[in-house]
Amino acid sequence: MSAINDTKFHFAVLLLTGIPGQEDIYLWISVPFCLMYAISIAGNTFIVFIIKRDPGLHEPMYIFLSMLALTDIGLSIATIPTILGIFLFNFREISLHACFAQLFFLHTLQCIESSVLLLMAFDRFIAICNPLRYASILTLPRIAKMGLVSVVRGVAVIFPLPVLLNRFRYCRDNVLSHSYCLHQEVMKLACADITDNSIYGLSVALFTTWLDSLLIFLSYVMILKTVLSIASQAECLRALNTCVSHFCAVLLFYIPEFSLSLVHRFGHSSSHLVQMVMGYIYLFVPPLMNPIVYSVKSKHLRARIIRLFVK
Repeated sequence: MSAINDTKFHFAVLLLTGIPGQEDIYLWISVPFCLMYAISIAGNTFIVFIIKRDPGLHEPMYIFLSMLALTDIGLSIATIPTILGIFLFNFREISLHACFAQLFFLHTLQCIESSVLLLMAFDRFIAICNPLRYASILTLPRIAKMGLVSVVRGVAVIFPLPVLLNRFRYCRDNVLSHSYCLHQEVMKLACADITDNSIYGLSVALFTTWLDSLLIFLSYVMILKTVLSIASQAECLRALNTCVSHFCAVLLFYIPEFSLSLVHRFGHSSSHLVQMVMGYIYLFVPPLMNPIVYSVKSKHLRARIIRLFVK
């Protein structure tokens, strides 16, 4: 019995993987990563600051945008410092419980971000397909409730993941294949049957990000149908232009999310380098690009930013 307990706690510390074979240039690799991290935090913080400061931006679309920016800030803070610790200080160790905490926050925030993108799609759907009732449907109390439901859903569906992982003994290799903790990676280290974890993890993915993406797709089908019925081509283009920034944010989030999920579950023959690159894209690109996309494509937000810098 004591041998079993020793095995259970033998791998109380896990080892994260940077980029194998590139240890000599870790310091140089850390430079663009640090820049992307700083730009992500500064850009999303600036978006939240502008929206909070300007009463003219206290509209549903910009409130949802501030939710998206806050989620991206949380994602960056929860994961990227761990990656930078590897490249700057060669600090690869992470305790088992710290790893559980990191994967909980990572997957929870990813689930919340998916929900926020769905809410933003709903906002565009109401604005274009039912504009006369827009103000009466998307009231501030209703927006607050929808945001709260998004957070509760994310926490509720992800919380069982670290609980299920904590019941395993870890007696296999203690080296993770990424620079941060993912549920799909950690459960592979368990010396036990992980069928329940696999089924639950797949169910969570299907009923959160995959379901949200399907609903977003259906909302855009309805939007396109409504827009094509507009007689004036100028009005048609104007309506579609209001969706461009959200559509870009959807692509930036779901393409890396689905690609990494599919590779981990079904791409066993894919190279380790491909998995690592996709993992970095999955973490760095959405928080980095979302503020840039919305600042460029949103006319009102861009005008407020220019006015602030001019002052």
